[in-house]
Amino acid sequence: VQLQASGGGLVQPGGSLRLSCVASGRTFNNNGMGWFRQAPGKEREFVSAISWNSASTLYADSVKGRFTIARDNAKNTVYLQMNSLRPGDTANYYCAAARRAWGSRGASEYTYWGQGTQVTVSS
Repeated sequence: VQLQASGGGLVQPGGSLRLSCVASGRTFNNNGMGWFRQAPGKEREFVSAISWNSASTLYADSVKGRFTIARDNAKNTVYLQMNSLRPGDTANYYCAAARRAWGSRGASEYTYWGQGTQVTVSS
């Protein structure tokens, strides 16, 4: 089972990126999915989560209104559209599959983790 995150890169402040996370080895169509991030020297923090049917989404206050999570179960893929990026968004971004059908802010609720994709926001 693998979660492959991609789409990171270097972007200027105010720019946009779209992260993707593709599941292989099994489907997570009945599981909530989440994105977390970790900056150097900081603890991993919750970014966003989505329920199995996309009916429910969660966002950290720091990204609300700027980031949008979505999923395409037919493609076993979850996305994170990031707009109006700030230097404080610089981190390694991880996708994860929850043990339940809905997303959660708590990392302990996730059983599978991807390897991360680096996002750097700098001029």
